[in-house]
Amino acid sequence: MEVSNMRDGEVETPMSFLEGAARTFGDKISIIYNHHHRFSWRQTHQRCLKLASALAMLGISPNDVVAALAPNTPAMYELHFGVPMAGAILSALNTKLDASALAQILEQLEPFKVIFVDYQFIDSTLKACEMVSQKTLKPPLIILIPDYDQEPSFLVPQGTLHYNELLAMGQEDFKALTPSNESDPISVNFTSGSTGVPKGAIYSHKGAYLNSLATIARFNMKQKMPVFLWTVDMFRCNGWCFTWAMAALGGTNICLRNVSAKGIYDAIHLYKVTHFCGAPFLLDLIADASPSDTRPLPHAVSVTVAGVLPPLQVLNKVVELGFDLNIGYGMTEALGPVILRPWKPNSEDEFTKLNYGENSEFIQEVDVKDPETMKSTPHDGKTIGEIMFKGNTLMVGYAKNSQETEKAFKGGWYRTRDVGVRQINGSIVFKDRAKDILYPKGEAVSSIEVEAVLLNHPKVLKAAVVGRYDECFVESPFAVVKLKDGCSATAEDIIQFCEDHMATHMVPTSVMFGDLPVNSTGKLQKFLIREKVRTNKWE
Repeated sequence: MEVSNMRDGEVETPMSFLEGAARTFGDKISIIYNHHHRFSWRQTHQRCLKLASALAMLGISPNDVVAALAPNTPAMYELHFGVPMAGAILSALNTKLDASALAQILEQLEPFKVIFVDYQFIDSTLKACEMVSQKTLKPPLIILIPDYDQEPSFLVPQGTLHYNELLAMGQEDFKALTPSNESDPISVNFTSGSTGVPKGAIYSHKGAYLNSLATIARFNMKQKMPVFLWTVDMFRCNGWCFTWAMAALGGTNICLRNVSAKGIYDAIHLYKVTHFCGAPFLLDLIADASPSDTRPLPHAVSVTVAGVLPPLQVLNKVVELGFDLNIGYGMTEALGPVILRPWKPNSEDEFTKLNYGENSEFIQEVDVKDPETMKSTPHDGKTIGEIMFKGNTLMVGYAKNSQETEKAFKGGWYRTRDVGVRQINGSIVFKDRAKDILYPKGEAVSSIEVEAVLLNHPKVLKAAVVGRYDECFVESPFAVVKLKDGCSATAEDIIQFCEDHMATHMVPTSVMFGDLPVNSTGKLQKFLIREKVRTNKWE
């Protein structure tokens, strides 16, 4: 598999991938959207140059931040190249944020001059910008991204530019700016904020370049020309760096505004999709798809998910349908998934252990260390330590937050705040978030492992487990469960199920039923559950 690459002596930046793709794969299709909108790699390169040129005309200078709020469309893909080509820093924002949460992030990006907004999100953006403008002198210029052939039927502020109008301003012969240093920032990606205020992780040109190449290796994309279906949001770690990796390979991007089981199956059959990835909800979509939306797979298709896994039966069904399923482990600060492993079906032990690292390819060093002494834990399968990363494919730090940056890299390693153990063969068994692990009777218990068992109960839709202390300060597992529609169960039913499927010290001593608190992006907020438990508000 040929990879379009940079020339000797140039700064390592993923921008070189697009230039190489235009040169090596010029007439090959780069992007397909809504079936009849297609671009070649030469056209994509030209459009990105015009975008960069137009941004420069608007007064965007090197290291200015350009924000974007859009789904997986060709415009969002082009922004990943056009913005850095103008010397600026792209911040692709979570489209699931409400106006107040969006305003909170925009404040952290201040000062910024421009925000690109898809027409679907113009209302929430206007509200957020109004909130921000009350604290700043000048609101940003909004550049509206309409859908193709769409005539906007909604009101926008005077002076708002349309994306296509902006492109028409630009020049194809614009000379793309290159970073003076490979450590210069290329993007800012915000964490989910599930435990507080979101933090902006800064990615460097070199980190993005190296991680894009690592992505090609991790996802086994070297053997054939990939066709990538965009089911992972481009705002998540710049699409797990697939935005840039696909240009390096000269593959084809299938942009998907709305993700559905039918859309996935149609794309596989129409365009011979080889890879797609994203949050674990994709597996629920596939497993629960109606027979009218599904078809036998015509070829091997790789699907990779990272996050809290669905029940065991869902994973097994996806494999039974013919998909090659991989489970990823990573985070925003590591530019996406760092470690991948293939899913082995019909193994409950494999599910609850969540084993990562064996036979995996990754660039940075990965270790399990004692967070105090920084010594590596023994490979004994039982000594718990913190999972830590080290290498060039990590964030530079948090935007405007040196204190959190120093804390994250204390001791020279990035501290994931996840705990795990090392197996005899060297692989890592991820146990839990450090703040979520429980110690009933002094023995470590993974809340995730208990939740995995709860989710396999046929009547349970969602579950969360936190620690609860009695009057003697002895901790025990406390479960909050949401049942499936139309189902009923008692706390005793749930506890009995757990007793039948896990060790005694792991079994929840209390079970409450109700909704689980989530933030505006759908992330579970366990700290709110812990507060309710502490104040006995679940009683």
